[in-house]
Amino acid sequence: MSVKLIFLITGAMLATNLACAQTPVKQTDIDTGYVDYDVLFNEMEAFLDSMIAPRNIFLLSLSTARNNYNYQSKSTFYLETRKKVTWMPTLGFFSKNGWGVSGTSVVIDDGEHLNPYQFYLTGSYDYLDKKNWVSGLSFTRFFTKDSLPFYTSPLKNEIYAYFTYRKLWVKPSVAVSYGWGKRSDFEEREEYITSLRLVMNGFTRIDTRESINDLNIMTAIRHDFFWMNVIGKNDYVRITPQVVFTSGTQRFGFNQTVSTYASIPRSGVNILSNSDNIYLDDKLYFQPLALTAYMKAEYSKGKFYIQPELLFDYYFPATENKFNTIFVLNAGVIF
Repeated sequence: MSVKLIFLITGAMLATNLACAQTPVKQTDIDTGYVDYDVLFNEMEAFLDSMIAPRNIFLLSLSTARNNYNYQSKSTFYLETRKKVTWMPTLGFFSKNGWGVSGTSVVIDDGEHLNPYQFYLTGSYDYLDKKNWVSGLSFTRFFTKDSLPFYTSPLKNEIYAYFTYRKLWVKPSVAVSYGWGKRSDFEEREEYITSLRLVMNGFTRIDTRESINDLNIMTAIRHDFFWMNVIGKNDYVRITPQVVFTSGTQRFGFNQTVSTYASIPRSGVNILSNSDNIYLDDKLYFQPLALTAYMKAEYSKGKFYIQPELLFDYYFPATENKFNTIFVLNAGVIF
């Protein structure tokens, strides 16, 4: 329950009592103006409990955003960044016991036709027995087309683990993501990787024996503001500001796609890496990568939801264009 909301309602109750003490009160005023605050609190508590209660979820979702892609340049050795509209249909099932599976296709509009260049399958488990906190683990396998004109990460596998504490007014979260791939996938993208590393260092050394992996750690804080019965019954509006700090290695970069409601619906933590440029580093060390502020709105009516999302991303490794603004729109149906 929001502390500000409690103070607001308490103040309204005190003002009502003072007004009643100064003026005569008619029976009709009591009948029409009386507010049962116990009922109001109970309804809000029941609503918030239902939001986090374990349940079976069959999810059909569609996300769209303007993502940045690093294309081969005809005039220079460096890659050129171009914004392209990306569509991401997702189909998933998440059981009330915590197990879940989802599949997502990443489709780019290259100006001539829609190109589904990547598909990834995720299996997950969320521990849901505690009301005050939630944690989970997921494994994702990426399947990417060959011979693409833009850079995609050679990392084909990703393990993601998170922990969110929900008791506080501001909900803190921590997540760890580890990705790895094969030498053959690296060799297919070696020209792209060399170009991106040159932007970072001015020179590069390619060790043919190097391991193909990256590790990221994300810390986040967020709060959910709710309004019930906004347009009609059984609907709500949720506004969620969130700040995420990402640090880790940047040797190959994780797959640069939108990761939103469909992939981690129970944690509520968003992770999105989509800066104007990706700066790869051939050295294995931890460094600050991004500080991202999210403003996500959600309107839900029954089983349908729509989520506009605005992101302000500051990408630390970039030498220029460090600040980036991203807009994402999600819509879906939960059965």
